[in-house]
Amino acid sequence: MRRRGNPNLIFFGVIILLLVAAIAFLFTSKTFEREAPSIAISDQIYWNLTSPLPIKITDEGGVKSVKISLVDEKGSVNLLTQKFEAPSEIVDLNLTFPKTGFGAQKDIYNIVIEATDTSKWGFFLGNTQKKEVKITVDNKKPDVNILNHSYAITKGGSATVVFKATDEMLKEVYIETNYGKKFIPSKFVKDGYYASLVAWPAQQGSFSADVVALDAAGNITKSKIRFFYQDKKYRISKIKLDGQSRFLNEKIPELAQQYAKNYDAMSNLEKMKFVNENLREANEKIISQIAAKVEIDAAENFSVNKFYPLKNGKAVASFGDHRYYTFEDKDVSESWHMGIDLASTQRADIVANNDGTVEFAAENGIYGRNVLINHGFGLFSLYGHCSSLNVKAGDSVKAGDVIANTGVTGLAMGDHLHFGMLVQGIEVRPEEWMDNGWMKDNVTGVLNAAKKMVE
Repeated sequence: MRRRGNPNLIFFGVIILLLVAAIAFLFTSKTFEREAPSIAISDQIYWNLTSPLPIKITDEGGVKSVKISLVDEKGSVNLLTQKFEAPSEIVDLNLTFPKTGFGAQKDIYNIVIEATDTSKWGFFLGNTQKKEVKITVDNKKPDVNILNHSYAITKGGSATVVFKATDEMLKEVYIETNYGKKFIPSKFVKDGYYASLVAWPAQQGSFSADVVALDAAGNITKSKIRFFYQDKKYRISKIKLDGQSRFLNEKIPELAQQYAKNYDAMSNLEKMKFVNENLREANEKIISQIAAKVEIDAAENFSVNKFYPLKNGKAVASFGDHRYYTFEDKDVSESWHMGIDLASTQRADIVANNDGTVEFAAENGIYGRNVLINHGFGLFSLYGHCSSLNVKAGDSVKAGDVIANTGVTGLAMGDHLHFGMLVQGIEVRPEEWMDNGWMKDNVTGVLNAAKKMVE
C-alpha cells in the first residue's frame, strides 16, 4: 500500500520556497536596490557665498528628493528642498547662499545634504545618503600685479608678459584673450611669479588680453595687459585656376587620391576644395594641438637665437597671405598662408637654429613631410614640404643640427621650405623670430628686466 506524503511538510516546504524566492527577489531586483545615491562634493570646500556652489548627485535608479540645510551651533536654515516628479539618474544643483535668515558673518559653516532615491527598499522609503560639508568662507580676491610686458603687439605677432599672482587658495592662473584662447603661463624665478608668451592671430581683427587669477572659493581677479596694439595689413592674393594648370590637374589630385574617401566621384574643383579646405583644416589641427604644449617651469631660463633655418634662402611667399582661388572669374576656395616660404637649392639642408625637442616628424597632408620642434616657453618652430627627415619624434636637437632637407612634398609645386612659428598652438609671424632686435626688445629683454625686479 503506497504511503501518502505528510501534508504539513509539503505546506511548510512551499512556504520556505516562497520565502527564499521573495528574499532573492528583494536582494536582486532593481526595484529594491540598496545602494544610496552618490553626492559629489568635497568634505571641505572654500566658498565666497556669491558664486553658485555646484553639487552633483547620481543614482542608477533615479534621485527622488534632495534636501540641503545650512547649520551651525544656533540652528539651521533650509537652503533647498526638492522632489522630482520624473526622477533622474543625474542631478546637477547650483546652490546659492540665502540672502535673508542667515547672516554671512561667520568664517565657517556646515551644510548637510540629504539625497533619497526611488528604491522601494526600507519599507518603500528608499535609500538615503547624508553628507556633511564644512564650508570655509573666503571673500578675498587673488592679488594680481603685472610686472613687465612687451610695449606692443602686432596683428599676427607675439608678445611677452610677466606678472605676480598670489592667494592662499590659488586654484588657476591664465591669460584670457578676446578671441577665446587661454594662454597658460610658466613659473618665473619664485613662487607666485609667472611669465608667458601671447599671440594675436593674423585673422583676428582686434586683440586684448587679461591676466586672470581664480581661487578655490570662486573669487576671481582680472588685470588687463596694456599693450600698444599695432594693426597690420596682410596681402590678399587672387590665384587663377584653369583647366590646364599642373596645380589643379596633378598636385591636387595626388593629395586628394591619398586622403579623400570619395576621390573617384569628385571633379577637379571638388578635389581642390577638399585639399585646400578640409585636408588643410585637419592638418592644421594636428599642428595646433601638438604646439599647444607649454612647460610650466623655468621660464626665466628661456633664451633663443634668431631663426633662419635655410642658408642663403630667399623668401618666395609671405606670412598672412590671404589667398583666394578663382575659376572662370569666380572664387572657388580660400586659405591663409601661415608661414614663410624659403627657397635656395634643391634638397637644401634645413638647420635647427636653437635647441629643442622634436614633437612631430611625419607626413602631414598639405605640409608633406613635416617637423615640429618644441623650444620651451610655449614656442614651436615648424618645417614643411621636406624631402627627407633626419629626426624623429622624441629626439633632442641642438643648434646647428641638420634636421631635414627641402623638397616638394605636400602641396608644394617647387622645391622650398615652409617655415612657421607657433606660440601655444597659435601661428605667428616668423619674421619677428628671425630678428634679434625684436626678440631682445619683446622677449628676452622683458624677461631679464622682470628677473631683476623679482630677485
